[in-house]
Amino acid sequence: MDIHAFRPRRIALTPMCNVSSSKYMVRHKLGVLAFVLAVVLAVAVAQKSSGLTLEDRVNNLQDLIAKRPIIPINLERWKNYVRGGPRNYSMIVMFTALSAGVNCPICKPAYDEFYILANSYRYGNYEQQGLYFGIVEFEDSPQVFQQMNLNTAPVIYHFPAKGREKKQDQMEFQRYGIDADAMAKFVGERTGVAITVLRPPNYAAPAVILLLVMLVLGLLYMRRNNLEFLFNRTFWGLACLTIVFCFMSGQMWNHIRGPPFVMTHPQSRETSIIHSSTQYQLILETYVVLGLYAIITVGMIAILDAPERKDTYRRGWAIAGLSVVAIFFSLLLSVFRLKYQGYPYHFLFN
Repeated sequence: MDIHAFRPRRIALTPMCNVSSSKYMVRHKLGVLAFVLAVVLAVAVAQKSSGLTLEDRVNNLQDLIAKRPIIPINLERWKNYVRGGPRNYSMIVMFTALSAGVNCPICKPAYDEFYILANSYRYGNYEQQGLYFGIVEFEDSPQVFQQMNLNTAPVIYHFPAKGREKKQDQMEFQRYGIDADAMAKFVGERTGVAITVLRPPNYAAPAVILLLVMLVLGLLYMRRNNLEFLFNRTFWGLACLTIVFCFMSGQMWNHIRGPPFVMTHPQSRETSIIHSSTQYQLILETYVVLGLYAIITVGMIAILDAPERKDTYRRGWAIAGLSVVAIFFSLLLSVFRLKYQGYPYHFLFN
């Protein structure tokens, strides 16, 4: 057998092996190239879909807060400025329902306090570019509420610059309250930004005081020939008690903060006359507390006046006064227990 007869076959096999190996390498390189191109294309499409760089986002937000301290957020702004990236700023967003078709009595006072907070931050930190305040109205952007799985209002969330929001990034009104100072405390805990709350001047109080002084002076002038009532102890005692009851029940707080008369729960639709937070109160709640203080005072007066009575009702007068004090002081203590959860003491009513 001629050995040279096998040379063409060996020569033919060698190129076939080289071709298969080269085809495999080419396919591998093409696959890697296709993957890289896909990644680049995805990034390009993502940037094109938002159309905003970090500088564009910050500049647009600065332009928006130059017009008003709270940025109205619709679905597009939600995707671009709150959920979109990159971001080097945090956002404090209030989800609320201010429309007349939604029965939310607490939404308006909460929004007013939120506006005061945002305006205070803009006044002292306009150039910081690290924190922005926004608002999502349910009637305008119900899709945003659905994305956040929210069925109550108002709600305040902190959206950090990096990462997703956590459970602690939702403000608990039961813990903090809904006034601007409480919101500033929450913002400071989550962002480290200290905000000094600046409230607008209230000219109504000086005007009311001026009118009251003019009324008193007018009455004194009309009765200038009969001023014996100025020396009446009962008159001055009732006047002092009225002032004390007003301040103890929180009427001045109502005048400053403007809380709602009552509050209706958005889910159960139950009406509450006493707020469960220690940082907030309702107008009707202050009237209840004022009435309890007044009745307790009447009972104490009856107890103190009983020994001086000369008629046969002296003992009954003392028992009635003592009963009034015991019953209504127990009710007042129950209201206190509703405000301060976990308070261990009670008297007649648990």
